[in-house]
Amino acid sequence: MGKTTLARQFAASAKGPLAFFDLEHPADIARLADPMLALQSLRGTVIIDEIQRLPELFSPLRVLADRKRGPARFLVLGSASPALLQQSSESLAGRIAYYELDGFGLDEIGAEHFERLWIRGGFPSSYLARSASDSAEWRRNFIRTFLERDIPQLGISIKAATLYRFWSMLAHYHGQIWNSSEFARSFGLADTTIRKYLDLLSDAFVVRQLLPWSENLKKRQIRSPKVYVRDSGLLHTLLGLETSDELERHPKVGASWEGFLIEQLLRHLDARREEIFFWGTHTGAELDLLIVRGRRKIGFEIKRSTAPAMTPSMRSTLHDLGLQKLYVVHAGKETFPLQQNVTAVSVHTMLDDIPKL
Repeated sequence: MGKTTLARQFAASAKGPLAFFDLEHPADIARLADPMLALQSLRGTVIIDEIQRLPELFSPLRVLADRKRGPARFLVLGSASPALLQQSSESLAGRIAYYELDGFGLDEIGAEHFERLWIRGGFPSSYLARSASDSAEWRRNFIRTFLERDIPQLGISIKAATLYRFWSMLAHYHGQIWNSSEFARSFGLADTTIRKYLDLLSDAFVVRQLLPWSENLKKRQIRSPKVYVRDSGLLHTLLGLETSDELERHPKVGASWEGFLIEQLLRHLDARREEIFFWGTHTGAELDLLIVRGRRKIGFEIKRSTAPAMTPSMRSTLHDLGLQKLYVVHAGKETFPLQQNVTAVSVHTMLDDIPKL
């Protein structure tokens, strides 16, 4: 997502001494053969890029971070994996802050470029490509590189072809309730193995599991998560779609719209993982996105329509969940109230019309 570019921009503006280690460069790996010898004398800002290639650095970093008066601060960049995050949290507990880097969003590129961002996704090279075909080619290459090089570098030994088949199948279930048994039957594998694949792609930030919210009601509520491919551009590539015309004719167009806007809303509202849910019952009442922050419950319905209206499901959701506010994000150009505590919000102005929590 451009973390190295961002780090180099940060380095260019940093005051005081600066050291930069790129662990994709053999010379820098050699410099860190003895980490304590290489790092303990440094002052100011120390940037270590692609740390997943040398996770044993976390132990010496803990020692260096505990020094009195902190002569150096460390900016550590890397691709996420469960083992890497666990090792960093164990070695650097209380000494580290995490920042998750997203792709381009509406807040950066502007609502006037909404469709381009939706079709191409937020990866910088995909969004900025000269043509739709160049963008699609970049995404195809990214998926192949991600599965064949990046995943094995994280210590994961699943065959690239198997994971590609799983990811492609998951794209056709984008926006639907997760069903381990159905996937397991298709692959001829155990439910636990299939669940491992899902968790792997979630930990790598390419899939989102939206957990179900459970209220103290007598209604039967859905207990399984919804699954989404987080980047809409990657979703379209996995579905074999390159252009807006192809997307418009595809049965997953509505689900793609929903997933894309959920990601933009979570970004805009700075919602944490433990605050975000969906809600649904077996009788049909549902809510696309629920954010629970403290005692506040804010709901979001996403409609690919220019004329949204109140539905029985919305009324049921307001009553059963006790929402403070319900926003209905739609494709039209106007924002207007539907009833008390319910507002229809245009996708073109939603960053202005939906206040931050």
